[in-house]
Amino acid sequence: MELAIIILLVLFIILLSINVPIALTLPIITVVAAYALGYEQVLLTVASDMATGPESFTLLAIPFFILAGDLLGAGGQAKRLIEFASALVGRFPGGLSWVNTLTCMFFGAISGSATAAVSSIGGTMIPEMNKKGYDKNYNIAITACSATTGLLIPPSNVMIIYAVTMGNVSIAKLFLAGIIPGALVGIMIMVVAYIISKQKGYKGEAHATTGLFKTGLDAMPSLLLIAVVLGGILGGIFTPTEASAIAVLWAFLLAVVVYREVKIKNLPDILIRSARTTGVVLLLVAASRAMSQFLTSEQIPQEFSALLMGMSENPILILLTINLMLLIVGVFMDMTPAVLIFTPILAPVSLSLGIDPVHFGIIMITNLCIGLCTPPVGTVLFVGCSVGKGDVAKVSVSMLPFYAAMITALMLITYYPQISLWLPSLLD
Repeated sequence: MELAIIILLVLFIILLSINVPIALTLPIITVVAAYALGYEQVLLTVASDMATGPESFTLLAIPFFILAGDLLGAGGQAKRLIEFASALVGRFPGGLSWVNTLTCMFFGAISGSATAAVSSIGGTMIPEMNKKGYDKNYNIAITACSATTGLLIPPSNVMIIYAVTMGNVSIAKLFLAGIIPGALVGIMIMVVAYIISKQKGYKGEAHATTGLFKTGLDAMPSLLLIAVVLGGILGGIFTPTEASAIAVLWAFLLAVVVYREVKIKNLPDILIRSARTTGVVLLLVAASRAMSQFLTSEQIPQEFSALLMGMSENPILILLTINLMLLIVGVFMDMTPAVLIFTPILAPVSLSLGIDPVHFGIIMITNLCIGLCTPPVGTVLFVGCSVGKGDVAKVSVSMLPFYAAMITALMLITYYPQISLWLPSLLD
């Protein structure tokens, strides 16, 4: 077992350091480690595991939710959500900061993509905040951090991936579990934004109180997508996979028929973009399946669980260790591969501590959301800097107060399970 871990870690670090894509890194290190340990028919076994990895009806939800998000992103929903958020919170000190955060929460939840949120919302909000005298690095920082909240608020592709990886977790309960934690992270970001705005003298928007009813009506069709998906799943009307297809239909009607901001001639480009994203995600699922099977055969998750439990019997310290580990993982690895790789390793530890797998999923996703905003692999950070034309180092410094806010929310979510589990408990 020790030899397997050493081979996997050394090869993993070497391949990542020379920028080998993670979807290629996983099968390569699995094949090499298996050969080194004397496994037979390694290539056939790995190929078979990769072929069967994405064979899950539940995973069909991912391409549909991706397509729904791309349709909504191209359909002008960001502008309507910004106007509605401005009417709701724009009058408070640093009003545009609050509008930015609230809109990212809305759009991230609807699209299920943090990068889509930071590019769509940031493309409008960052220039507007720059024009009103807000610091550019601050503007990019709050946009990037706020965009990650949509990965906790359903529907969320990463929750589906976690549920499939765990194998026995209800997606409906995961969706419900993410609502309050996602809102909590957003609120903590807004509290920090309020404090900074008071210190720097950022004012509210005088016109922000007007048009609440009208902007609410304009934004309502987009926001209803969340209610339709959740309501349909919880009401037993359709499965999460069927809900994703309903989401595509809803997004298509809004973008093409109701608002008419997407033309029929634009659909092939949107479909191709969605297919590319889906291909990346499912290739990662296939690659991680092969490595997961190898880890299981070597009993590495069980050994790791025993190691952690041997370090301390205090669940508070063990949870703190897991959080620190995931925060470090998030710095160097994107969210989807991190969930696929570390869920099988850490799940036995959480189960031995008596942690509900739904609660553990929210802890893991919240950790990795922070990683999306941290260099050197922070996808959302780099997209935000690209959209806002900012310097990564300077923006990272401006993010420090928001990191503190997100970590505070993480600690509350970790040690107060009812934040995650109260809504799912209503289903029991």
